[in-house]
Amino acid sequence: MAAAGRGWRGGAAFLRGALRTGPRRACSSWASVRAPAAAAQELQSSGRGRFLLERGAPFSAFLTDSFGRQHNYLRISLTEKCNLRCQYCMPEEGVQLTPKSDLLTTQEIITLAKLFVKEGVEKIRLTGGEPLIRPDVVDIVGQLCKLEGLKTIAVTTNGMNLTKLLPRLKEAGLNAINISLDTLVPAKFEFIVRRKGFHKVMEGIHKATELGYRPVKVNCVVMRGFNEDELLGFVDFTKDLPLDVRFIEYMPFDGNKWNFKKMVSYKEMLDTIKQQWPELEKLSCETSSTAKSYKVPHFQGQISFITSMSEHFCASCSRLRITADGNLKVCLFGNSEVSLRDHLRSGASEEELVQVIGAAVGRKKKQHAGMFNISQMKNRPMILIGG
Repeated sequence: MAAAGRGWRGGAAFLRGALRTGPRRACSSWASVRAPAAAAQELQSSGRGRFLLERGAPFSAFLTDSFGRQHNYLRISLTEKCNLRCQYCMPEEGVQLTPKSDLLTTQEIITLAKLFVKEGVEKIRLTGGEPLIRPDVVDIVGQLCKLEGLKTIAVTTNGMNLTKLLPRLKEAGLNAINISLDTLVPAKFEFIVRRKGFHKVMEGIHKATELGYRPVKVNCVVMRGFNEDELLGFVDFTKDLPLDVRFIEYMPFDGNKWNFKKMVSYKEMLDTIKQQWPELEKLSCETSSTAKSYKVPHFQGQISFITSMSEHFCASCSRLRITADGNLKVCLFGNSEVSLRDHLRSGASEEELVQVIGAAVGRKKKQHAGMFNISQMKNRPMILIGG
């Protein structure tokens, strides 16, 4: 793993510097921000840095948390804007967008991506908002493709602009795709997302299969009273197409009016599907996978379940997130954030940035607070996080 090797060599050098470093500049933000010196002290006081140095860890110390989880997957939000208004993602009244001057520039996105890849990140997913409405998204993919050691460039999209952009995105280097689709009924689609466009999304899915994406992942948030009656239809959707339909448990975020009664658990979904297809086969998966995957024999595609609420997968989490305004979130459901944007704009060196990132990763908790506690916590709406 070349990238991880380079990342550890760089990380070890930076870590030694962090353990010796003196006072550094501080910066302020609405988010929780630690100065590089404080970050260095935190690494030292926690013992995590010394532990990793003494054992010659093969992965970047700065992307390894205190529970030994190695974070090689980075999700970057390109925009807070979206051309849909999905009920589980955006509050009905909308959200207050961050001023453009406070959002990451293209160069800042690439600078941070380079740093994370150098430290061992092998997969970057572009999210939003809706990432494909950003005018320079193809250029961003092209620049990411040049980063040595980055193995996967993915995008999560609502599919509205996909048919038009996908050929160029593929040429630029995009090699994995997730498309959000919560219903196979056009009228219900309009109700859930508060906009028209069902046929555009379907065209995008078929275009992705035509261009050779395998599998094309289809994200479906299952909500009781909305679309739980379409589970079998979505499974049947995988019969003749190379899809991975991913049934996602309804998760609480600011403004989405989450209610436990609306959540359909993984086991309930699985029981419903097995009544129709008792021969459903469970598939093996990677340790760090968020999905429990199954396949109906002889179907081209497969289905998966994202069980964030009923059976969390925090123990194997390898993901970090950067919001469109440049904040690092080490947990999707946590409200702790660190502004990498502010450090960048205050002139922080690469070493200082790595120290700040390492300290944030080191503070990552063992697991999220549980669905009922999460529903009471202050966090961003999903659209302002970036998925």
